[in-house]
Amino acid sequence: MESTSPAVVMPTARQNPFDPPEELRRRQGLGPIHRMTYVDGGQGWLVTGYAAARAILADPRFSVRPDHMRSPIAQPATAPVPPGFFLRMDPPEHDHYRRLLTGDFTVRRIKLLEPEIEAIVNDQLNAMELAGGPADLFKAFALPIPSQVIGELLGVPYSDRQGFQRNAATLLNVDLTPERRQEAVRELMAYLRDLLRHKRSRPEEDVLSGLAAHEGLTADERAGLALLLLIAGHETTANMLALGTFALLADPAQLAEVRGKEEYAPAVVEELLRYLTIIHHVVRVALEDIELHGCLIKAGESVTVALSAANRDADHFADPDALDLTRSTAGHLAFGHGLHRCLGQRLARAEMRIALPALLRRFPALRLTVAPEEVPLRSAMTVYGVHELPVTW
Repeated sequence: MESTSPAVVMPTARQNPFDPPEELRRRQGLGPIHRMTYVDGGQGWLVTGYAAARAILADPRFSVRPDHMRSPIAQPATAPVPPGFFLRMDPPEHDHYRRLLTGDFTVRRIKLLEPEIEAIVNDQLNAMELAGGPADLFKAFALPIPSQVIGELLGVPYSDRQGFQRNAATLLNVDLTPERRQEAVRELMAYLRDLLRHKRSRPEEDVLSGLAAHEGLTADERAGLALLLLIAGHETTANMLALGTFALLADPAQLAEVRGKEEYAPAVVEELLRYLTIIHHVVRVALEDIELHGCLIKAGESVTVALSAANRDADHFADPDALDLTRSTAGHLAFGHGLHRCLGQRLARAEMRIALPALLRRFPALRLTVAPEEVPLRSAMTVYGVHELPVTW
């Protein structure tokens, strides 16, 4: 049943760097669904329970379109959705655009990409070893690897990385004004339109060349699809690599459990994904009246699904606040669920499964150079993580 005390603003600051905000856990103890007062004063819902979250994410009666969607955070995202950016589209538009890209993220395609990922990881580790410690692991390891991987897959020159990394970070920073974030979108779209024009005249074996050659798409649709892949393809994985390493370094017992045991890598990745859940929340809008867990969600009401809380629900995960790298994490919601489940999840898993063991193998004495509470956290970003991770070895 719902709890009735309203939450004025969706909490995103984590009191412990690896746990959901305490207010979300408190509410979770009161029930899976809660009345919520949104930033603009309108009423909606907050979901903290796993079963309710999974049901909503799988239900086509809930829309992802931003039309009339209320913002659960202090800085609303008012920027219009670029053409082709299907993350904010419902069927049939969503299905049309997503189908164009599914062949690039199949199990077979990612398996073929693994040697390239291994080479990129090895090169980055070599550069770290040559430079010597101490280092910022985020800049030296976590960010360059997915940036290079998605660049290779898409055909984006790695030499352009500073521009797209800067604009992607601006776009995801909810402390900035909508105007500044929209400016970042415009810059990224202009860059990608130019790159796609180049790919159209000089195609290569990459995703953007395929999009550039697609006659059924406008230039803006191609750029919007590329924008989605570019942002999602490096920001999320970079923060999972950094925050996952941070979590292991802060828990010596779990770190000792996984060192040198690479057969554990897939299970380690899944538990870190569940335990950390770097996407704070997602929002849906009810298209009709829907009854769920004894609550009547009315048509037009916004529903904020707190993924980090849902992945810590004791009704689904035993001892959910423990980092247990031997547990079964089947069904976790770190990549979402249902129709909008992350298209690039296999790529992200492969990068983490390859990069984390390689890092620990190369630097067996890897450790933090600051106290865990001094690591700066990305609480104001839509993708949670660390701004930097000071380490040595």
